[in-house]
Amino acid sequence: MKYQYESQQVAYPFFVAAMLLFAGQIVFGLIIGAQYMWPDFLFPAIPFHIARMIHINLLVVWLIFGFMGSTYYLIPEEVEGELYSVKLAITQFWLFLAGGVTAVVGYLFRWHDGREFLEQPFIIKVAIVIVVLMFIYNISMTMLKGKKRTSTSIVLLIGFIGMALLYLFAFFKPDNMIVDKYYWWLVVHLWVEGVWELIMAAILSFLLIKLTGAEREVAEKWLYIIVGLTFITGIIGTGHHYYWIGAPEFWQTWGAWFSVFEVLPFAAMIAFSFDMLSKKTRSHQNKAAILWTVGTTIMSFVGAGVWGFLHTMPQINYYTHGTQITASHGHMAFFGAYVMIVIAMISYAVPNLRNQESLNQKAEVIAFWTMVISMLFMGLSLTGAGIVQVYLQRILGMPFMEAQEHIALFYGLRFFFGITFTLGLGIYLYDFFSSAKSRTKG
Repeated sequence: MKYQYESQQVAYPFFVAAMLLFAGQIVFGLIIGAQYMWPDFLFPAIPFHIARMIHINLLVVWLIFGFMGSTYYLIPEEVEGELYSVKLAITQFWLFLAGGVTAVVGYLFRWHDGREFLEQPFIIKVAIVIVVLMFIYNISMTMLKGKKRTSTSIVLLIGFIGMALLYLFAFFKPDNMIVDKYYWWLVVHLWVEGVWELIMAAILSFLLIKLTGAEREVAEKWLYIIVGLTFITGIIGTGHHYYWIGAPEFWQTWGAWFSVFEVLPFAAMIAFSFDMLSKKTRSHQNKAAILWTVGTTIMSFVGAGVWGFLHTMPQINYYTHGTQITASHGHMAFFGAYVMIVIAMISYAVPNLRNQESLNQKAEVIAFWTMVISMLFMGLSLTGAGIVQVYLQRILGMPFMEAQEHIALFYGLRFFFGITFTLGLGIYLYDFFSSAKSRTKG
């Protein structure tokens, strides 16, 4: 299928940048994995805390590139009109890329704020706000001048506006550490367990409509359910981060119950995808896109839903917080909920943008299963490490460094599956860029 609107082509550089930054993120992930086994690896050039900082920040940056590229592709089709300004989108792309690369390179030279996950220096934070405002303005004007506005486009815009507003708390840095953590989690939690879920749900809705041909009314009903569950559970569910930071005791009750129900939006996404597949009216040739789309609902339910549920109650979290169990949840949740939905969109949109009439997706299907299976076993390896760590440190009282020696086997397994994941990504990237080259020559 050919793309419908010329301005949709602006999505392509966002997708290319996302894939290249994704590769960079995984390289630093391998460095971290190696440093768990060989602590002096690349020290002092790239110490562990810097490698981890870059690994996490590259994840956030490339996902936002993917979200923006997805939006620039789907909005014209949703509103039935061209983008308001292609020039603005291209300007925004280069500003964001320059700011993101500058921040990451700056981390190598210890130029950072020091606040976990929000390490961006002040000037980079300002640049991020400007870029996101440019993006929101472009999308808003596109929707205003378009022929129609759909629930998918509205939910997507609400997600980005929420992302921009919540990021403003990154500028607020109280001296009191407890108060600081209150506001810090409003960015970190309500991004990934709030407004990002709206963005994910909107992209999922678009893909399922396009890939199955099912009625939009059905998709939008499911979208409303997912949005409602996200708001109801995610906002007060922030309280599961307030258990042990000196906050009032009532957060242990409110945070616990609403966190338990945070699994519901992800369960709804699985029901959504299979309901749409059961009602499909077309057999789409892009089987890989269908695989990524349905796969993201299942993996997000496992990683974000089930693994989050396993250690969200305060009686359990008392022992597990700050251990490798948290890391296992984080890896599988981000991969399932956000990495896979961006790849699903790329898998669907890029062949259209390249006007590919026939698809040979064997390599991409191999890459899918390699990455998914590797991530599952990586998560299980970290879970095993976390269980042993909890027992040795939190129950027996063993010192941290001594406990680390007893979980080295799990770190080795995690590193091995990190390598296999990298191989899967390498297959995907080779297919992505070689397809572009062969199409250009053709």
